[in-house]
Amino acid sequence: MIEDKNPQRTSIAQLGEFGLIEHLTKNFDVTQESTLKSIGDDAAVLDFKDKKVVVSTDLLIEGVHFDLAYMPLKHLGYKSVVVNLSDICAMNAKPTQITVSVAVSNRFPLEALEELFEGITHAAKEYKVDVIGGDTTSSQKGLIISITAIGEANEEEIVYRNG
Repeated sequence: MIEDKNPQRTSIAQLGEFGLIEHLTKNFDVTQESTLKSIGDDAAVLDFKDKKVVVSTDLLIEGVHFDLAYMPLKHLGYKSVVVNLSDICAMNAKPTQITVSVAVSNRFPLEALEELFEGITHAAKEYKVDVIGGDTTSSQKGLIISITAIGEANEEEIVYRNG
């Protein structure tokens, strides 16, 4: 499915790390009042004023958590966001931001990552969360996605597993 049989596909190496980040994140909008600084610096800056911050991270590994033979990259991008947002919602918090980190092998052309990020963008817009950063790196083989979700809640409204 993602094997590069089209010589006109764009190699990730052609863009370099910062070019890739700029290309994949150009459609992310900042909508949360708590986001002071988003993508484009060494770190994001958040201000939650009097709310408590709730944070959750999930890692999705090709061959363990998903099989690209059965899951389109756009769907995978969407799923990778919502599984994290559901953890925030399970604690009765409002999701506000996410970070997106991917490790990808050179078998993936730029166009494949565009599909993945199309799903991520769709989920971020649908659930009104800001994508505030992350990381990209190479992988020996396969695709690894790590999403960290951030949310806010009043302390007395947070729901824990133990009640």
